[in-house]
Amino acid sequence: MFTKMKTRQYRQKRRKESAEETHRRIVDAVVELHATIGPAKTTIQAIAKQAGVQRLTVYRHLPDETTLYRACSSRYLEQNPLPDVAEWRHLEEPADRTRTALTALYGFYRRTQGVWRNSYRDADDIEPLKAMLAEVQQWLDGVRDDLLKTWRPSRSSRAAVQAVLGHALHFTTWDSLQSQGLADAAIAEAVEKWLRAL
Repeated sequence: MFTKMKTRQYRQKRRKESAEETHRRIVDAVVELHATIGPAKTTIQAIAKQAGVQRLTVYRHLPDETTLYRACSSRYLEQNPLPDVAEWRHLEEPADRTRTALTALYGFYRRTQGVWRNSYRDADDIEPLKAMLAEVQQWLDGVRDDLLKTWRPSRSSRAAVQAVLGHALHFTTWDSLQSQGLADAAIAEAVEKWLRAL
């Protein structure tokens, strides 16, 4: 009796591990496809092929778009975490704090640019993706507001400083400027000068 129970527990454990491994492969396939061809072109068939499973298996693990995008974004940010605000929050001088924050964020964008470029391109057509990007935007807004406090702009320039910071933190701004040949540090320095001029 004891041996049968141990055998059953072992089989259940193996089944669970196998299911977890399959789920991980499927989510990794989604992440890879989003980075290479983009969310709009990622089909269930392509996910199944990339993960080495049947289409039904994909549906079993990721039954709807919201679940798929939640799993994908969680996995991606687990592998590629957003910069840690502790890297710059201790800096009191506004230019230093802003430059450090932007350099960290721009390095993150450079390492992960394929996913962000494809995601922003496809977001208008995919509601769950739009919701995920809105969460990232909330984080960016928090960084913007934190940096804004250190600049202590006058009432008349507050809106402009806030807008410049928000613009500078966005992926599309970094992407546009780096495509013109600017290095991350040069972009951060240009933003700092813009802010000082305000």
